[in-house]
Amino acid sequence: MLNFAITSSQFSTLTWIILSSFIGGALSVTGAGLVALRARSAAVPMLISYAIGAMLGAVFLEILPEAIKVATDVHAMTATVLFGILLFFTLEKLVIWRHCHGDHCEVHAIHTEEECPETHPHTNKYKPVSDKQPSMSLHAMGHHAHSHEHDHGRSGMMVMIGDAFHNFVDGILIASAFMVDVKVGIVTAIAIIAHEIPQEVGDFLILLHSGYSKKQAFAFNLVSSFATVVGGTIAYFALQHVQGWVPTILGLAASSMLYVAVADLIPNLHKRTELRATISQLVLIVCGVGSIWLTGYFLE
Repeated sequence: MLNFAITSSQFSTLTWIILSSFIGGALSVTGAGLVALRARSAAVPMLISYAIGAMLGAVFLEILPEAIKVATDVHAMTATVLFGILLFFTLEKLVIWRHCHGDHCEVHAIHTEEECPETHPHTNKYKPVSDKQPSMSLHAMGHHAHSHEHDHGRSGMMVMIGDAFHNFVDGILIASAFMVDVKVGIVTAIAIIAHEIPQEVGDFLILLHSGYSKKQAFAFNLVSSFATVVGGTIAYFALQHVQGWVPTILGLAASSMLYVAVADLIPNLHKRTELRATISQLVLIVCGVGSIWLTGYFLE
């Protein structure tokens, strides 16, 4: 009877961990989707500024401070961030090479509506422009380039990798809390759900900006959220060993978000130099940072 009771208790704790990790990930993605997917397509380029702020806020206000707090060697953790930035630079280069196969690839090429891969999703390359096709005015070309510019999914892929790392750590935190007490686990899961929503909104917007459809953006975010279940399950069976991975995993998550924000997204904002656009971008970046700070402040 005693052995059965212990086994039943362990099963109950594992069930709580798996359900909370799964429901938490699904709810955070769904909540973010309700916000991000209602945004008009024309508004997505401007809302990318909010996504930049959300990612920078997540990195500097949440992920890096947590990584420094749990790291036994801060220098090793920051070296992990540096390694991650170089790693994601290399991965991005490989993605560019895969799509271009040459040294003269225009990553952000100007193309017509008919040539746009978003319009023709079954091909990853631009259709060659024939001399017989009618030419576009500079104004029309500029407008179309602004409306349909994307990066073959590079930024979205980087964000999904980083988000998977982050969700894995969330699973570890949920498992750790439930192994202390069920009530503590429930509170922790609720806090993580609420805390993830602003960041997930940013992830959705970046995926849309990278050329993914709304359905694809939702599906990829949902798949990425399953890393929470994986992290929680592994932590339950090997918590002592998994906790040692946390600083490294957090460092890689921070480096992916930092790289995407600084290397991929912020340069795109500089293409609009007018004062009104600059002010709007700055305000939205501050809103993104503020949403992360406020969520963390009230859930502390």
